[in-house]
Amino acid sequence: MNNKTLTNVALRYRALFLDVHLEDINMESETTATVMAFIARLKENGFCVSEQLLHALNVVSSDQLAEITECINNVMGINLNWAPLVKGWDVPTGETLDDHIFTWFANMFVKEGEIKGTTLPCGHLIPDGSFPLERYNGCPFCGTPFETTNFVYQGQASKLKELRLFTIMDVERVFDSLLSSSTPLDGTQKDSLEQLLQVFPLPEKANITMKETAMLVVKTLVNQGKAEEASQLLKTPTDILRYLWYEKTGYSQIIEPKTLVTHAAKLYYHMWGPLNDSADAAQQMKQKLMLKYDRKACLHVAQWLNAIPMTATQASENMNPKRGMWVRMIRALRLGEYSRKQGFDHLAEILDVFYKQSYSTWQGRVDKARLENDANRMLALLKERPGVFARCLFATMLRFGSNKVLNAFSEIADKLPTRLLLSLGNAADIYFNPKEIRIARPITGVTHQIEPNKLLALYDDDDCKAMVEAVNDIYKTSMFKRYTTQPTNSKSIFIDPALYCIPVNVGERTTTIQDTSCALMGTRFPIEGDAVRLFLQWGKGLPAQLLDMDLSCRISFSNGRVSECAYYNLTCIGAKHSGDIQTIPEMTGTAEYIELSLLELEAAGAKYAIFTCNAYSTGAISPNLVVGWMNSAYPMQISEEKGVAYDPSCVQHMVRISEGNLSKGLVFGVLDVAKREIIWLEMPFTSQTVQGAKIGTIEALLRKLESKLSIGELLEIKAKAQHLKLVENEHEADEAYTYEWALNPAEVTKLLFM
Repeated sequence: MNNKTLTNVALRYRALFLDVHLEDINMESETTATVMAFIARLKENGFCVSEQLLHALNVVSSDQLAEITECINNVMGINLNWAPLVKGWDVPTGETLDDHIFTWFANMFVKEGEIKGTTLPCGHLIPDGSFPLERYNGCPFCGTPFETTNFVYQGQASKLKELRLFTIMDVERVFDSLLSSSTPLDGTQKDSLEQLLQVFPLPEKANITMKETAMLVVKTLVNQGKAEEASQLLKTPTDILRYLWYEKTGYSQIIEPKTLVTHAAKLYYHMWGPLNDSADAAQQMKQKLMLKYDRKACLHVAQWLNAIPMTATQASENMNPKRGMWVRMIRALRLGEYSRKQGFDHLAEILDVFYKQSYSTWQGRVDKARLENDANRMLALLKERPGVFARCLFATMLRFGSNKVLNAFSEIADKLPTRLLLSLGNAADIYFNPKEIRIARPITGVTHQIEPNKLLALYDDDDCKAMVEAVNDIYKTSMFKRYTTQPTNSKSIFIDPALYCIPVNVGERTTTIQDTSCALMGTRFPIEGDAVRLFLQWGKGLPAQLLDMDLSCRISFSNGRVSECAYYNLTCIGAKHSGDIQTIPEMTGTAEYIELSLLELEAAGAKYAIFTCNAYSTGAISPNLVVGWMNSAYPMQISEEKGVAYDPSCVQHMVRISEGNLSKGLVFGVLDVAKREIIWLEMPFTSQTVQGAKIGTIEALLRKLESKLSIGELLEIKAKAQHLKLVENEHEADEAYTYEWALNPAEVTKLLFM
């Protein structure tokens, strides 16, 4: 068993994995000297332990404690280079645009010896009287660091995060909940499941309901030589295409090749104009997407399609939306050849119907009914596919009238998964507001603004409000019925007030990886002190090279003014930047910081401070880049000698960019200055600088999150349906739902999305 893997997964649930049995734990044991030393190391990283975990540590070997310490140090980045460009950067260097222009002129047009200055290892001449070189760890002109350090501050935090005990049974429970999740897995959950699939065998009766989760399992089974077992998870041709594309691209959603090629070119489009790299990137993506399969893979797909439990007509209709991709897949996989072999009769029939197009599509019949304004026919067709009906419900209500459409929808509402019903309730308020801009976030990382539906102009405000209430009544009534059917022996329930600030995680899937928590997007983090310190660390494990990532902050004021703290403006009201690094050192990476003073921001009338990271270099944000913020009621130090300002114990939230990242920029948090709290967001955008993060789009996302049903509100529906008494003390309740419980999204979805 790989204890290191299980430790990494457990840490995401604010726990430590120990290979112990509960009956072996003596709750009255004395803490050993080795355990005390281990607890001290945890405290330096901002963690403390529960009483049960403390006593469980006494039965663990010192070697395992050392291994756990190493895992935590790796996750928290203790041994990385956290030195920024400027030493003691809380005191501005006074550099100006004139310094950059003068230095550029001196290096481009002045002969050697004509200007006095210092030539740095990068080759740039820094004229005397420009940049104060004694304040820098590298070149202030090109952003190349010369000095690194493995030093970080530790133990400055005013609040520790409690870790609890995870046994093998707890990890298996997480494994099962991830497999059976009825909502799509976010980036953290997906990464955890991939790791656990390498440790645990797939349960014989695994209840896998999500198609994207099934793709991870199918890949594992194929790699283990169990392709035949995978066929039970591939029930339609689209499932097979999804797996083939996941194997090719790493994305569990089917993204058209032309979309990936176009997006690859955009990632290499520089603010100064298109580069040769842009065309090269598009060509490289085309090469990557070329379909080449060996005989073994071809046979697997032929067998899967031949075993599809659908008629040839049904299978062909299922293939039709991605017909172009299927034509190429059929050729690359030699399916025509296999269809002529004995035992592949069903495959031959499917290909025959598919190529002759001797079928009509369900979507075509729906479109025809819509064009002919045949409401009865269209609603009858939509009831055949409840999921599609849910996704087009709002537009259909506007076209054919809410009463008629909702009456038809209520007939099939109980057949829908909970997540779809909640999505409808969360989205209704914004969709039926004719003045509200909606946002869409496709997987390619481009956040789009969508204008209100034009048909809303036909309805007055009272009609729109009535439609919102009608949609809310449907999903709340449905949820009430579902909770009523759940048996329970409980009489009382405790709902943590913090859960009313956490929206139900539906429709806002995150792609970043959280190695120290599993917070839901929209979670609000209270600020304890008067300073918030943003950090960005990138380049871990990479050779020295030009790789320019930028940490920025955009501050909006109540009077409409906007200020930016970024590489081109290192100081502004309430914010200081540690300097722009453009080249990473060998293997250890590099760091940038921004310090925000809440007292200065409040005095200046600041409303929001938006945190972003961007890839200024051509390409996407670097994999393994870590970004987040620190917070403490106590002052956090900044080294005058090296400029190091990172303390793992003060980290309130951090995320890691995954390998499959497709975004150029990322909004990862918004500081609400008046409320003194940070809302964790994940909003990708395609821009090299913070200026591409549109405040209107961000505010639209905030309103969307605020309009969502909270976990606390949903638990109140459960309490009412099951006649549970609300109590104010968690220890007096039969069922207690705390903030710590909400940190495990898999358990949350298991309870709320049954």
